[in-house]
Amino acid sequence: MGKVIELKITGQRAQLREAQQKHQLIRLWRGELEHGSFCGYVGGVGREFFLLWVIGDAVTYDGMYIMRHRDITELEAPDTHHVFMEKALALKGILPRVPRGFPLDGIREVVQAAGQLAPVIGVHVDSEEEAEVCYVGRLLGVEEDGFNMQEITPDAEWLREASFFSWDEVSTISLEDGYAQSLLAVAGTPPPLEQGDSGVGRAQ
Repeated sequence: MGKVIELKITGQRAQLREAQQKHQLIRLWRGELEHGSFCGYVGGVGREFFLLWVIGDAVTYDGMYIMRHRDITELEAPDTHHVFMEKALALKGILPRVPRGFPLDGIREVVQAAGQLAPVIGVHVDSEEEAEVCYVGRLLGVEEDGFNMQEITPDAEWLREASFFSWDEVSTISLEDGYAQSLLAVAGTPPPLEQGDSGVGRAQ
């Protein structure tokens, strides 16, 4: 079974690399994580992760998502409606701009690079109760088994204690998406953390 999965992932990596080289607009599904799909341009392909420059439902830029290869359940390259989408993007003057050399082989490197690029990042976590849960905040630092982040609540309020995430619970990292940008705009400058708590354990 393991070999079958690895062969599937290897084939997907090749498809994603080809889509990146041809500058193809793609669509993908992650049936185990969410009901909808993602549309966008491939910005990089690594051993464990790939970067997608995402186009939202309103045919506008909606951030960059770094996802795991193993979560893809269906891949369409090019997207069925790519001709319309490309014309709409051209009329709006929207061109994909992706960071060069973004590391995509392991989650630690992904988190560190994202934290350096954006003031806040989205951390998508596997959950037994829900398909996927997203936390937004600024990266504080990394440790051997995970990283600390200062979160913004869904009401756009900064928490005063650090939250800890282990490497193995993270499925996706996002940056520059509209939701996170809106939270940051309303929340403003983060306040200093309260002293005394090491930040281990997620703040609720």
